[in-house]
Amino acid sequence: MEMNMEFIRKLPTPAELKEEFPVSKKIAEIKEARDSEIKDIFEGKEDKLILVIGPCSADNEDAVIDYISRLREVQEKVAEKIFIIPRIYTNKPRTIGVGYKGMLHQPDPEKKEDMLKGIIAIRELHTRAVEETGFTCADEMLYPENHRYLSDLLSYVAVGARSVEDQQHRLTASGIGIPVGMKNPTGGDISVMMNSITAAQSSHMFLYRGWEVKTPGNPLAHAILRGYVDKFGRNMPNYHYEDLQHLLEAYAEKDYENPAVIIDTNHSNSGKKFLEQIRISKDIMHSCKVSSDIHKLVKGLMIESYIEDGAQKIGEGCYGKSITDPCLGWEKTERLIYELAELW
Repeated sequence: MEMNMEFIRKLPTPAELKEEFPVSKKIAEIKEARDSEIKDIFEGKEDKLILVIGPCSADNEDAVIDYISRLREVQEKVAEKIFIIPRIYTNKPRTIGVGYKGMLHQPDPEKKEDMLKGIIAIRELHTRAVEETGFTCADEMLYPENHRYLSDLLSYVAVGARSVEDQQHRLTASGIGIPVGMKNPTGGDISVMMNSITAAQSSHMFLYRGWEVKTPGNPLAHAILRGYVDKFGRNMPNYHYEDLQHLLEAYAEKDYENPAVIIDTNHSNSGKKFLEQIRISKDIMHSCKVSSDIHKLVKGLMIESYIEDGAQKIGEGCYGKSITDPCLGWEKTERLIYELAELW
């Protein structure tokens, strides 16, 4: 018996979509300049704190652009200390596989899934972000074969806690040419994450989108600590000083390029209590002050933030409020960014 799948329609390849929705010379130049500066930060040539910051999920194009435009004004004021990479997360993993899976699946969260509209919508949103704000953004690489739909627009990619052990994610990460953060798995085993970084920093040959491909290895693959869930289902943080010392030791055991960590201040680090992100961010800054080795290791923070505090259900219609995990509202976010610039 053949696979039990209904083949609905063939979607455009990334090359075809890029031809139909090309990036301008201006966008290409912005991306090149930002990629270069981000690389310098990860290589330790520049000492700025990266903030991968924005909504849990990008659900509404206008609200996302509004939010990122506000970030642009703040970025100008903290440019000497902080480098902002807005989160535009267009595809979302779901713990039990059901629910809103992001703009890629549903350009309109209140309407049916439409993958053709979805790949166009995510490309247009990321393009608009660069054109209107000068920010190249971050997205999650939930589906490695889809990365090329956005590869000429993104400056940062995260591989999620549920994907980090997957072969295809690791191999694809080895050839994407921008920093890729490997999250610790939901069970918290740091060795899984470190193995993932080793794999992503190595060269590979494999099958990708119907091609036999070869990658050079990605020297900017690094750790993301996001907390974990213990065997009793409790959220356990891993952003404390001792956790960062432990990560330093794990990096020292092998010959990694550019040892680095981005710390996710939400998820299991906060127990999804979004207001805790403020305290956690400052706690990490204190660890960086105490230890110069930790300061060198910590390249940035990942913060879930939007226009309105908290979260809502789909259809409740509050502008700029998350429909997935609760986020920090704009006023608190703006204050926090200025405080982090003072503390770094």
